[in-house]
Amino acid sequence: MSANRPPFVIGIAGASGSGKTTLTEIILEEIGLENIALLPHDSYYRNQDQKPFEERLKVNYDHPSSLETELLIEHIRKLKAGYPVEVPVYDFVNHTRAKETNLIQPKRLILVEGILIFTEKKLRQLFDMKLYVDTDQDICFIRRLQRDLVERGRTMDSVVKQYLEMVRPSFLEFVEPTKRYADVIIPEGGRNLVASEMVIARLNNLIRN
Repeated sequence: MSANRPPFVIGIAGASGSGKTTLTEIILEEIGLENIALLPHDSYYRNQDQKPFEERLKVNYDHPSSLETELLIEHIRKLKAGYPVEVPVYDFVNHTRAKETNLIQPKRLILVEGILIFTEKKLRQLFDMKLYVDTDQDICFIRRLQRDLVERGRTMDSVVKQYLEMVRPSFLEFVEPTKRYADVIIPEGGRNLVASEMVIARLNNLIRN
């Protein structure tokens, strides 16, 4: 990484299940892991070891207060300055941080992905490119349901209850309004091949120049 060129920081926001991860995976595959430092906002959920498991279940994980965004901001600034960072690993089954961390090295591109990354002004100002993935909420719910059942060990009743009581209200209050901050709005995320190719072409150009 050239000392004269700070890393280019990309933010990908949108509702849970909108296709952010699919778009992120396409970018990683096309641009190459050797060029990208990936910082998922989900990794920065606050440590909850001090809380009983039953209390952890009651936390609204779609509210900005559930995330240690100040640590994410610190990590982006360190990467931009050329220093590696230790990114937390979150255990979604036990609703707390795991003991291990992931060492992330500075790269030409820093990619930050998460539903709430545009809500905090200090974080938003660090992004050189802001992408918002816009997908119908019924599709988002179906994708979230499938993910939580298969990957996170949830029951259908718990997923539905969480969606109605926390996910949808938080989306309307915190996530959807941040669409206005986006440089580019991408319907359907990674499934939108035209938009994906345009983003990848832009990032490839940054890598080469």
